[in-house]
Amino acid sequence: MRLDGKVAIITGGASGIGRTTVHKFVREGAKVLVADIDRARAEQVVAEVEQAGFPGAAAATGVDVSVFADVEAMVAKAVEVFGAVHVIFNNAGIAGGVPLLEHDPETDYERIVRVDQNGVYYGIVAAGRQMARQGTGGVIISTSSVYGEQAAELSFTYSAAKAAVISFTRSAAYELAEHGIRAVAITPGRVATPIINQFSDELKATFAAEQLRGKLTEPEEIADVVAFLASDESRVINGTVVSVDDGYSVFKQRLELPVF
Repeated sequence: MRLDGKVAIITGGASGIGRTTVHKFVREGAKVLVADIDRARAEQVVAEVEQAGFPGAAAATGVDVSVFADVEAMVAKAVEVFGAVHVIFNNAGIAGGVPLLEHDPETDYERIVRVDQNGVYYGIVAAGRQMARQGTGGVIISTSSVYGEQAAELSFTYSAAKAAVISFTRSAAYELAEHGIRAVAITPGRVATPIINQFSDELKATFAAEQLRGKLTEPEEIADVVAFLASDESRVINGTVVSVDDGYSVFKQRLELPVF
């Protein structure tokens, strides 16, 4: 089990990629603090872990990642329950957007920045401080997006926040290396999470066609990569962006080839 002996915090751990990664980490031997703004749903994930045959491997806490005091309390909770923090997966995020000229700055800019940008910054600082105090090193993994590297529809603020996550990762890797702490970002493409699954079959088919396999990525496929990045097997991956987009960023769309 590649994560045996590790203690991890997973934000946004009650659904989607976060929930799936909780289960993956536990199967790989980690102890996991499931952190989510919806405490009740986080508790449900802990119950799932126990029903799967891993009693005591997970605990739940409520957190609003846009509030630094909440994030500090989350890190303290992991230490209280499991004794240390070796990994944090800054995964909590929100989506949504309207055309730029129709923005309400509070709703369409500040709200998204608070969660998707500030929340990652707070996680890096709070967990990084704990890892440095422990003297055991650690891994900070943060969810960016393909939108963090390119422009896209209705994503002015979301793209900016996800680009900041990439910058945070590079700078954190540079500054925290002396403490044995690695920082890595992932950039998912079209993943079959509740955010995407709420759309029509037609729109989901369009999303699927944007990736090279012609299908949506499953959350489990992202979790597999995150578990690898959290493990010592990825010890030389640091300060980089790992694309988990099934080729989304390497082509526009498939076209019928002309006959010459």
